[in-house]
Amino acid sequence: MILDLRDVRITRGQGAQRYSLVVEQLCLAAGQQYALVGPSGCGKSTLLDLLALVAAPQQAAHFRFCDADIVRLWQDKRHDTLADLRSRHLGYVLQTGGLLGFASVQANINLPRALLGLPDDGSVERLAERLDITEHLGKKPAQLSVGQRQRASCARALAHAPQLLLADEPTASLDPINAERVMQLLLAQSGELGATRVVATHDERLARRCGLPLLHLAMARDADGGVTARVVQP
Repeated sequence: MILDLRDVRITRGQGAQRYSLVVEQLCLAAGQQYALVGPSGCGKSTLLDLLALVAAPQQAAHFRFCDADIVRLWQDKRHDTLADLRSRHLGYVLQTGGLLGFASVQANINLPRALLGLPDDGSVERLAERLDITEHLGKKPAQLSVGQRQRASCARALAHAPQLLLADEPTASLDPINAERVMQLLLAQSGELGATRVVATHDERLARRCGLPLLHLAMARDADGGVTARVVQP
């Protein structure tokens, strides 16, 4: 298993302002893919941050990622080890793209490889070709269309061949035609790498057209007035 979680909880706020995310069980094997869906404000980004080892759970019976005991690492404040796991094994496509405005598209895509000290093996150029942004490698992100920036962001997330790819609404700002194109390209390229994929999206129809099984976040109001969201895995 790439990810194996049991009885994991994140809680923010108190009383009527409380929000809790509960993962009773979530197991993701190599190569599996899911679309994470749920109503607006249900906590899709919170779950992605949990899986990305950015948000620490308040309680967790079991949380393993790539054979590492994440519960123990958080308890022991091993932030260096958590950061190393993120940089080596995770790719994250942000909703806004998150590209560095002062760097070229090529430098942006190569960033995770550069940080890991990986050699130039042509990965950046191959990804750019497959995502149809080769002619834009020398440009700055501001010179690209929204769809081109998202494809560059996808390429950056895949450049170091991560074992887990997370994407937070990667097509939210795109028109329907470009949204499906970017989604299909992202899934195809990450699939070639054998990556496990979790893509948060508000568009269930797009997810179904792209062949993604649905991972639901179901919300319920509790007796104290707060809200609890639970992960429902098929």
